Amino acid sequence: MIRLGSNSPTRAKILKDFKIDFIQSGGCFDEDSIKTTNPKEFCYLATKGKFNELYSTYGIEIPLLVADSVVTCEERLLRKAKDYQDAKYMLELQSSNKTSVITCMIYKSLNIELIDISITAYEFSKFDEKDMINYLDSGKCFGKAGAIMVEDFCKPYIKSITGLESTAMGLSIEKLIPFLKI
Repeated sequence: MIRLGSNSPTRAKILKDFKIDFIQSGGCFDEDSIKTTNPKEFCYLATKGKFNELYSTYGIEIPLLVADSVVTCEERLLRKAKDYQDAKYMLELQSSNKTSVITCMIYKSLNIELIDISITAYEFSKFDEKDMINYLDSGKCFGKAGAIMVEDFCKPYIKSITGLESTAMGLSIEKLIPFLKI
């Protein structure tokens, strides 16, 4: 049993798919308090801030897992879309472009502490305008770093991928599993 320190339904689904028992306890860390624009640093600081908040609340009697993701395209840090226009801008930027998803996770139990920062890079073909508008109108893009869902809307537009799909979905599960047995 672990504690997933995240409100993300996608991270919860990853744990369920890998048959990992967990309880979900998200926090309320303010990512807007982070001032850096360096994507890796931002991702680490957001994850560490969330981890510290939840660690002080719950401790690690049940091992604690916290993760966060950001997206970069053309050297720009793309966080969660603030509104429809912001999401549209992010998707237009990534259409026919290279995009990287950076995910940081911190896992701590009584025996081990794992901190991992992983990157999965995609090259997307041009997004169909109608598909993009339907995706925006569905609202699925909100709450997603860079407004993308590689397992959903973006999937048919992937030309190439380097890295783990789970990293792009917000939790590098393949890297975590060996540490759950320690």
